[in-house]
Amino acid sequence: MNLKVRRVVTGHDNSGRAVVKIDETSKNAVSHRKGAESAVIWSTEGFPVNNDGDEDTSVRQLGTTLSNGTVFRVLRYEPGVTPRRHRTDSVDYAVVISGTIDMELDGETVTLKAGDVLVQRGTVHNWVNRSNEACVIAFVLVTGKPVTAGGKTLAAVG
Repeated sequence: MNLKVRRVVTGHDNSGRAVVKIDETSKNAVSHRKGAESAVIWSTEGFPVNNDGDEDTSVRQLGTTLSNGTVFRVLRYEPGVTPRRHRTDSVDYAVVISGTIDMELDGETVTLKAGDVLVQRGTVHNWVNRSNEACVIAFVLVTGKPVTAGGKTLAAVG
């Protein structure tokens, strides 16, 4: 795996002092399709979020999203990554860390580059890396209701 992400997670000691609980290169990078790797950095369940305890939530078994929760994930897309057209019942906040990537929507393509940010609001989309270098993007997915447009509910896809 080529994806290396240092994650630093804070918490509290028994006296209530703020401390670093985890400082490591993430160990959970996976690939579910050619040209894409991902690592879950953290996840939460329920709102408001519970910041108590020492559980490392990056090791939970998750889908793309977490019902009634959040998922913070970093992805690396290699040039020519295998397409995955999909829609999630979530609002996704994305920050392009390095490289460039094309986001394909229904009949529209937007090129994002390092430093760009994106708010993805339940739209069907695909990520295509047409460049000659890998693109790394950080995503925070927050569970949401299915999108309704034109009086129709648009189901999650892929």
